[in-house]
Amino acid sequence: MSLMLYKLNASPPARTAMMVCELFKVPVKMVDVNLSKGEHFSPEYLKRNPLHTVPTLEDGDLIITDSHAIAMYLADKYGKDDSLYPKDLKSRAIVNQRLFFDSTVLFSRMRSVTFPVIIEGCKTVTEKQINDIIEAYGYVETYLSNTKFIATNNLTIADISAYAVVSSLLFIVPLDGAKFPKTQTWLNEMEKKPFAQKYNVNGVAELGALLKEKLGS
Repeated sequence: MSLMLYKLNASPPARTAMMVCELFKVPVKMVDVNLSKGEHFSPEYLKRNPLHTVPTLEDGDLIITDSHAIAMYLADKYGKDDSLYPKDLKSRAIVNQRLFFDSTVLFSRMRSVTFPVIIEGCKTVTEKQINDIIEAYGYVETYLSNTKFIATNNLTIADISAYAVVSSLLFIVPLDGAKFPKTQTWLNEMEKKPFAQKYNVNGVAELGALLKEKLGS
């Protein structure tokens, strides 16, 4: 029986889950949740996910509502080897740290802009928000100065999660490729991946267009 993934293409966390599903060839049925129509507040959706967020993964009687937890679960269940989510304790700890970095730093700083702009009608991005995003780019650059990818020298689920968010942040603060060359190279390489072409390119463009419309820029 297919798993169910409730998603919104413009959502970076949802795109993470979608790309992970593609990467691991998960037998999944993807269902759009129209947030502008309040579908995430329907009784049926709230029963699955009281936080009324996307993505939500339903695997039989198991429901997972965080993209990082979804990625970890799918990697363990469907990964043919452990290259994308290592089983070695120390290696996995680094991948987990980068996943939590994405959650607490990258996504947090993005949401500090997108929520007030898209949901609350704010028309400006503050200097502090801009500087916080630039600082986050610096952290990514530091990680990529030590390894080819964000956690190790090969692609892991941490790259997918971070890529979904960083590619979205570019619409708020463009990346200075001269200042962050390793981050630019990483973004270019990630964008070429088939899973990114299928599930990130169009969704991130939708988010960019929405931000431009809301900011009047």
